[in-house]
Amino acid sequence: MQYRLDRNKENVSLLGYGCMRFSRKSGGIDYKKAEAEVLRAISLGVNYLDTAYLYPGSEETLGRILDENSCRDQVNIATKLPQYLVRKAPLIDKIFDEELRRLRTDHVDYYLMHMVTDPRQWHNLCELGIEEWIARKKESGAIRNIGFSYHGDTELFLQVLDAYDWDFCQIQYNYLDEHTQAGRQGLEAAAAKGIPVIIMEPLRGGKLVDHLPKGALDAFAQSGRAWSPAEWSLRWLWNQPEVTCVLSGMNSIAMVEENCRVASEVREGEFGERDFQTIEKVKDAINATMRVGCTGCGYCMPCPKGVDIPALFRCYNEMYTESKVEGRKEYWQTVSLRKTKAFARQCVGCGACERRCPQGIAIREQIHIADRELRPLPWRIAGDVARLWAVR
Repeated sequence: MQYRLDRNKENVSLLGYGCMRFSRKSGGIDYKKAEAEVLRAISLGVNYLDTAYLYPGSEETLGRILDENSCRDQVNIATKLPQYLVRKAPLIDKIFDEELRRLRTDHVDYYLMHMVTDPRQWHNLCELGIEEWIARKKESGAIRNIGFSYHGDTELFLQVLDAYDWDFCQIQYNYLDEHTQAGRQGLEAAAAKGIPVIIMEPLRGGKLVDHLPKGALDAFAQSGRAWSPAEWSLRWLWNQPEVTCVLSGMNSIAMVEENCRVASEVREGEFGERDFQTIEKVKDAINATMRVGCTGCGYCMPCPKGVDIPALFRCYNEMYTESKVEGRKEYWQTVSLRKTKAFARQCVGCGACERRCPQGIAIREQIHIADRELRPLPWRIAGDVARLWAVR
């Protein structure tokens, strides 16, 4: 296993264990299976284990594994405050204390504000005294590092990044999301501030392995590399020095051993021109299956009425490259939960976006088609209610 440094110059394994996807059986998590997989990962050098308050049974399972096998001191635990549920200051302590009990520990190594989508969410926490709370917890040793996990666009990510002196952050990032969500710009901005970046969804929940079109598989096969699609995705990430740790929701011993092998062999900057060309061919093959030929270049922006056109088309395409639920969920996380609305219904038909679009997309027509599919009535109502709750 190889390691990169966090802000305190402590070693963090290139590969982190994402505990959200522990295997389940009737009645809950399959404890013995999860235990064997986590212990194998630790034995191979993984020292960053990621869970969250709202991952059902995950904190309890992880805490039990570490306690019963006396290996808490060998690893770093990352867990999260569901900031979108916090309305009163006492709830912060209540949730954190419950997390410590579940995890059977007296401290959390990496504590995140969970699923930030808008800077206002952090401002709301500040009004409840979160900065003073963090200072007390860090002084007592109950929290070692403070950060946030992010879903949203690049512009808002940069605002959150500048809103506090963070110790680390966590973003969704992979070769298909290189220029969406926080994106490469966000990754490099964090690194420029000396903030370690933890990567989630490196395989898009397995979609960059299990749902690749034939053209993408052919590109990998013709690359001259004997790498699996998963290995290509991981190596693409670790090729970048700004990436500190990549989370993988491993649920088999074989997957643990394979990912640990790659994390031991990979070298920063190992990609050559042919490798980058292969990734571009794979992306082209995936994009060819999309409903709208939007490349996410952003030339159509800013919309004078605030419509987030690239996000709309990206999530619409995901409905057909992945699944309708995944596309709608992505739109929910990245657009619906923002304080400032960015929906297609705000369009007044001025056409400024179409005049700037290098792909010649009939944007004014397509955004309404996409909106109808992404936000059928039940999703639209639920999104409006959730936004009122999540971003006051």
